[in-house]
Amino acid sequence: MSAPSSPDRLRGLALIALAAVSWGTTGAVTTVLVAGAGATPLVIGAVRMAVAAVLLVAAARGPVGMRALTRGDRWRCIAAGACNAGFQAAYFTAVTLTGIAVAALIAICSAPMIIAALALVMLGERPSPRVLGSLALGVAGTTLLIIGPSAGGAAPPRFGAGVAFALTAGLSYALYVVIMKAAVARGAPIASAAWTFATAAVVTAPALLTEGATRQIELGWPWLLYLGAVTTAGAYAIYTIGLRHVPASVAGVAALLEPLTATLLGVAMFGERLGAAGWLGAVLLLGALALLARPGPTPA
Repeated sequence: MSAPSSPDRLRGLALIALAAVSWGTTGAVTTVLVAGAGATPLVIGAVRMAVAAVLLVAAARGPVGMRALTRGDRWRCIAAGACNAGFQAAYFTAVTLTGIAVAALIAICSAPMIIAALALVMLGERPSPRVLGSLALGVAGTTLLIIGPSAGGAAPPRFGAGVAFALTAGLSYALYVVIMKAAVARGAPIASAAWTFATAAVVTAPALLTEGATRQIELGWPWLLYLGAVTTAGAYAIYTIGLRHVPASVAGVAALLEPLTATLLGVAMFGERLGAAGWLGAVLLLGALALLARPGPTPA
């Protein structure tokens, strides 16, 4: 399989970067939901999946459009949906056991490296030195961005279990990306996303039956609608389209714009302090993206 042309690659990279920026707003919105509506992370995740599934299935023009995929690609999308649901459960569980910073550090930094390894084995992608360099810059930048403001804290109880859940979240997300890369290589991106999130919505639906879920939805529905429609349906739709034009390893690095966006919003909206290490991390992340955007060879 030949590498995509430079204009297509840049278009795909821009779409993935835009999706990552959208994902980066979820932290601020989730903070508002938890404070204002008493929403729990699992209920928030389940509503996101449900709203996204409805919108994406509609965008795929209902059952007829969803049947446009081959049977093999449908199964790939179902597997990707299960991985996405697994990421939601594992990541939010890790947050409760280790705290936000450590969970984000382990899950978000491990995912691009796991993606690169899985893409080599499952897709035959061999990342160029430029991609490997951007991966190193991105992981280093994310590490500084996350641990800079929170260094020196004591490890909470059940820290080891939280680390295991965070690594599981990173693996789940990596599997999602690699499986979707294989699916969208042949199928329609929106139909693929519809199958994926319909599956994720079914898997996460039991959270909507927990005590207090209805009241949480009633109090926080505008923000929940935003999370489902914009940061999930919209963001994953353009991410899936962009994934057709860039290697999975490149997509993994570009998605590191998510923690950068979340951190900058925290500084702007909630008065969080970034510190020298955090600002250095932000510069390294932007450098990683600039390195990816440069014309040159990409993995085949």
